[in-house]
Amino acid sequence: MAPMGDNVVVSNMKLERMLSMKGGKGESSYLNNSQAQAQHARSVLHLLRETLDGVRLIGAAEGPFVVADLGCSCGSNTIYMVEVIIKHITERYEAAPGFDPPEFSAFFSDLPSNDFNTLFQLLPPYGGDTMEQCLASDTHRSYFAAGVPGTFYRRLFPANYVDVFYSAFSLHWLSQVPDVVMDKRSKAYNRGRIFIQGANESTANAYKKQFQSDLGGFLRSRSKEIKTGGSMFLVCLGRTSSDPADQGGAGVLFGTHFQDAWNDLVHQGLISSEKRDSFNIPVYAPSLEDFKEVVEADGSFAINRLEVCRGGSPLVVSHPDDAAEVGRALANSCRSVSGVLVDAHIGDQLGDELFSRVASRAAAHAKDLLDQLQFFHIVASLSLP
Repeated sequence: MAPMGDNVVVSNMKLERMLSMKGGKGESSYLNNSQAQAQHARSVLHLLRETLDGVRLIGAAEGPFVVADLGCSCGSNTIYMVEVIIKHITERYEAAPGFDPPEFSAFFSDLPSNDFNTLFQLLPPYGGDTMEQCLASDTHRSYFAAGVPGTFYRRLFPANYVDVFYSAFSLHWLSQVPDVVMDKRSKAYNRGRIFIQGANESTANAYKKQFQSDLGGFLRSRSKEIKTGGSMFLVCLGRTSSDPADQGGAGVLFGTHFQDAWNDLVHQGLISSEKRDSFNIPVYAPSLEDFKEVVEADGSFAINRLEVCRGGSPLVVSHPDDAAEVGRALANSCRSVSGVLVDAHIGDQLGDELFSRVASRAAAHAKDLLDQLQFFHIVASLSLP
């Protein structure tokens, strides 16, 4: 019998100090496993541009035009989206005679454990001493850039400071696993599972309540930081089912082969059942009604657009008929977003073993996996009332 993992239980750690997408440039890094997120973000660019058309243009005397990406992670997707935003606003200035365009500032924000080093290595150099020089260059950026570490469920910026908030594929990450989910005495104790998928009603409601609390804190914080006339564009994992225990694509990602791989470790004596049960993925994919209820109850923002969009599969494979490639793609996708939590909970060696089993199990069900693993996203455009 192999020794049990003796790491710190993730739920008892300060999640915001250690949660991050997997950094670096390796095979299972977020940088190399976020192509699907890029495709999904591009699919709603027309809605983003619609939001940007409603943003108030400021004069140069009012200071820089400020864009903030919340939950930026460490890949090139965030840089691309910030540049899309700034280019669209620049074109609006060019079409509005009489405006003296301001300089642009972009803030890339994520939790302190985010791999900001990899992100900043991807940034092109600043373009020049004048805005005209910046805009004339295709290989340089036309904005000043900075990183802002911290949780977006609290304040990050001074009051009345940001013109455009953008956040994609981040708000489904909770600030914590609900305490009752980890309490063996509670009806919400998520025994035998590492995710909300298929959990009992009490567990599902605990996750929903945590999401509501977190989103409320997010909205209150942004309402103080956004400028009058600014806008916020948000994309997060969503679901079409009214049942919070049916998490759709997120349920397939975390509640099938990933769940079974944890059970394998238990059955083979590599970890205890208590060790498995003390690990829960802090993700909640809301329904459209879940999201709308929080926005309306908070009252800080008016809803300009709120809808569910089909996002497609998170798996990008060159050969869909290659079951081994599909298996590796699922394991890498799962590890890129949850690997840091897994390694903190059971250690690197057992983490390697776990994701190897995820790959094997997924490969054995490759065709069904490609058919079933479909994500939906909540897309929201909000502004001050």
